[in-house]
Amino acid sequence: MSIKSVNMVPRPRYPMPNFIQEALNAHGLTDAYLARPPYQQNDYIGWIKRAKLETTKQKRLNQMLDELRCGDIYMKMKWNSKSG
Repeated sequence: MSIKSVNMVPRPRYPMPNFIQEALNAHGLTDAYLARPPYQQNDYIGWIKRAKLETTKQKRLNQMLDELRCGDIYMKMKWNSKSG
């Protein structure tokens, strides 16, 4: 039995909300975002969108922007890109 056959539910794919795209453009971080693996892009969007309060949504958006600016952090963890 392969690992994939053990009730693996695919992760939902989140479309890019306008407010996130606008923030990426405004901060010049679109390329940094697109350089991240698809799972990270999707995780960031889902994590931000799941916030119930607008203040939490903004805090999460700011964290994503800071991590993209830094380049070697993902969800407050050290991350090494394959290209870097």
